[in-house]
Amino acid sequence: MSGTSLDGVDAALLDTDGESMARPGPSLTLAYAPDTRALLRAALDEARAVAQGAPVPQSIREAERLLTEAHSEAVKALLQKTGLSAGQVALLGFHGQTILHRPERHWTWQIGDGALLARLTGIDVINDFRSADVAAGGEGAPLMPLYHAALARKSGLQEPLVVVNIGGVAQVTYINGDQVLAFDTGPGNAPIDDWMQRHTGTPVDEGGALARGGQVNHIALAGMLASSYFARLPPKSLDRMDFGMDSVEELSPAEGAATLAAFAAAAIAKAADHFPATAATWVVSGGGRHNTFLMEQLRAYVNAPVLSTEEAGWEGDMLEAHGFAYLAVRSKRGLPLSLPTTTGVKQPMTGGCFWKA
Repeated sequence: MSGTSLDGVDAALLDTDGESMARPGPSLTLAYAPDTRALLRAALDEARAVAQGAPVPQSIREAERLLTEAHSEAVKALLQKTGLSAGQVALLGFHGQTILHRPERHWTWQIGDGALLARLTGIDVINDFRSADVAAGGEGAPLMPLYHAALARKSGLQEPLVVVNIGGVAQVTYINGDQVLAFDTGPGNAPIDDWMQRHTGTPVDEGGALARGGQVNHIALAGMLASSYFARLPPKSLDRMDFGMDSVEELSPAEGAATLAAFAAAAIAKAADHFPATAATWVVSGGGRHNTFLMEQLRAYVNAPVLSTEEAGWEGDMLEAHGFAYLAVRSKRGLPLSLPTTTGVKQPMTGGCFWKA
């Protein structure tokens, strides 16, 4: 998994049948080299030009190659760590890197060369998880809900249960028995990360330290929360760049970091407006859970227990990597990856492209 935070590749082993059995295994993270991260950041802007009719630039092709090679190195490092051979792994689930997501135009773009990854690793690959859903009228995101539901059924946690993933974009999965509802809530780490890169030259606000030194600007916060996106009924999804930093441009670095973190938390909490019943438990995954200021803001907004994935007994940093391994097996078996209540697709939809090693 390579998420919208553009920090690196998470690789994880999962023993699964793609249904009820999912046993997470060892994992690791391989950070992107600075030139790879820079090319990926540039690809986000270049993709928008392509959407306006420009040809695909060679720089995006180069970013795709470097991204794929980085995934290959992560896979090989994990095999070395575990003592497994490529022949002992049935399948690789390869999400790729989302550089543009425009479901209203039936278009989603994840770069990543599945055929090349299969050749480099010697393992069969499934990638392009979102395109079939988008082509069928769905949002193409989020795709973790079915894995969240599989984990929730074994967790013993009180339902209704909400699983929150705070990556570059934040998503929720609402689970109550067989009822699964999911959607993107708003921005997660992406505006905070971009703010940090601009003002401090560092890619993240470690632990929310900068935000903790600032005050939330409630005028800017109210303006951001006035977006029509929050009133839209789910399912709904976002592109990483749909919410920027314009509302906090005049703030100090610490105030901007605090306000953007509060915005992410408030947007997540507003998701409850769309739940069929009041959630009993919230479980937070993704890199955003390490931002203690953001987590404190979320707890202040949510009138229910808010647990980290570790407190729930799950492996938070690798939840999405395990999840795409789970979805790869579902794809191979022709099982649905998305539901009408998770992406808005008209019927349960499978997807993915298979590449033989």
